[in-house]
Amino acid sequence: MSSILVKSGIISKIVDFRKKKQLILKTIKKIDPLLVGFSILFENYINNFIDLTEYLRSKGISCHFTAGGHYASLKPEDLFESMPHLDSIVRFEGEYTLPELVKYVSSGGEDWKKTKNIAYRQNGKIILNTLRPVEKDLDKFPFPARLPLKQYAFNKKFATILAGRGCIHNCSFCNTREFYLQASGPVKRIRKPEMVVKEMEYLYKKRGCSVFLFQDDDFPVKSKLMPDWIKVFCIELERTRLNKKVIWKIACRPDEIEEDTFLLMKINGLFQVFLGIEDGTNVGLRRLNKHMTVEMSLNGINILRKLKIDFDYGFILFQPLTTYKSLNENLDFLRQICSDGYTPATFLRLIPLYETRIERELIDTGKLKYSDGIGDYDFPEESMNWYYSFITDCFTEWLRYPMGVENISKWARNYFSVYMHYYNDRPEGIKFYRKIRRIFSESNLFLLDNMKELSDIFNVDPYKEDKHLLESFVEKIKSKHDYYKNEIINTMAKLLSFVEDQEIKA
Repeated sequence: MSSILVKSGIISKIVDFRKKKQLILKTIKKIDPLLVGFSILFENYINNFIDLTEYLRSKGISCHFTAGGHYASLKPEDLFESMPHLDSIVRFEGEYTLPELVKYVSSGGEDWKKTKNIAYRQNGKIILNTLRPVEKDLDKFPFPARLPLKQYAFNKKFATILAGRGCIHNCSFCNTREFYLQASGPVKRIRKPEMVVKEMEYLYKKRGCSVFLFQDDDFPVKSKLMPDWIKVFCIELERTRLNKKVIWKIACRPDEIEEDTFLLMKINGLFQVFLGIEDGTNVGLRRLNKHMTVEMSLNGINILRKLKIDFDYGFILFQPLTTYKSLNENLDFLRQICSDGYTPATFLRLIPLYETRIERELIDTGKLKYSDGIGDYDFPEESMNWYYSFITDCFTEWLRYPMGVENISKWARNYFSVYMHYYNDRPEGIKFYRKIRRIFSESNLFLLDNMKELSDIFNVDPYKEDKHLLESFVEKIKSKHDYYKNEIINTMAKLLSFVEDQEIKA
C-alpha cells in the first residue's frame, strides 16, 4: 500500500502497530495525516486495534480511519460493530482503492463514499460499494516499500517476499480461497519469475539482503498456470549470480516435493521449507480436505532430508473431533518425523477461522462457542478438554514464549541453516551441529513422550484423585525446559564465538 501511494504522488509512512500507542500517537501528531489505515488480517488482534483507535480518538486524532486485510474484507459488519471509530473499510485488494480513497478524502466532503471496494456506515446501515476487478498482472505493482531490514543470522539481513497471491487448494480450516472468491478474482495469481528475481536482485544490491523468506500460502513449485516457473526462476538466479549470494525459504505441501526439482532449487539457494502437514492420519487429512496421504507427507520429508534441506511444518494436533485415539496416532507420527532432531517438534490447536468450512460445521452442529471473541469448541470427550488445559499450562512456556524451547530451537536451527550454507567448509562447526541435533532430539522426545503418558493418565480418569502425580509432571517439565533451553543457548554461544574467532583470523 505504501509503495502504491508513493507511486500515486501521495506521501505515506509505515508504522508498526506493535509499538507503544504513545509512540504511535506521537508519530501521527507529527505527520498530521489525512488518513490512517489499520491492517487487520485476523480477529486475534481485534482488541489491540480497538484499544488503539479509541486511544487515538481520545487524544484528538480526528482524521479519516480506514482498515483493510482479510478479516476487514470478509467481516465488515462485525468490524464496524467492534471498531466504531472506523470511517471506512477497504475490502479485498487495495492497490487501486486506497489511493482513490485518499484523494477523495483530501478534497473534503462526502465524495469518498463513491470509492469502489469500500464499506462505510450511513444512517445505521452498512453500505458495501461495488467491487472492482482484481489486478491479474501482479507485476504492474511497484516493489513494496520496506522498513529497515533486520538481521536473520550471522549478520545476514532478511526480507519477506511474494511470488504470487492466493492458493489453489481448499483446506477446510483456511479462508484464503474464500477471500479471493468473494473478491471475484482468480484464486491464484503468480508473478513472472524474472520479476521476482529482479526484486531479489534489487534488495541484495540496494539493501544488502541475502536471506529471502517467501510468504506465499503455496509457492509455485507445481503450477498449472506456469509449469516452467521454477525452472525459469532458477535460471534467472543463476544468470544474475544470485544463486551464489542469497538463500531462500518457501512454503509448500509435502506432496509437491519431487527430488529433481528440489535438487535444482537447493543448488540455486533453497535452504528451508515450511510444510503444510497438518495431520498424521489419513482420516484427519480427509477431514481437513487436504487431498493428501500420510505416505505422501513422509515421502516429501524424506526427500528434504536426503537433500539436506531444513524444514518447519504446520501441524494441527488438536481439532474439534480429536479423541485420545487420534491424538496418540498423531503423537506417533510426530515422533517419527522429529525423533532424530532434524526439526523442532511443534503443534497447534485448530482455530475455526471466519468463513471456513470448519466454522460452518461447528455452527450447524451448535458446537461453536466464543472465548475472548475468538471462535472455540469443546472436544468430543470431556476429559480431553481437561487434558488440553493441563498440557497448555505445562507447556505454554515451552511452546509459546520467546525464550521457550521451541522458539530458541528454531532460532538455533536458523543459525545452523545459514552456517551450513555460508561456512560449511569449517569442519569444527559440524561438531556443534551434531550436538544441537542431539539436544533437539532429546527435547522433542521428552515433549512427545510426556504428552503421550499424560494422555494415558487423563484417558483412564484417575487425575481427579492423584494431584500429586500431576504436580510431579509440572515440576519435571519445568526442570527439563530450563535444562534444554540452557543447553541450546550455551551451544549456540560457543558456535557464535567460534565463527567470530574464525572471521577475525581471516
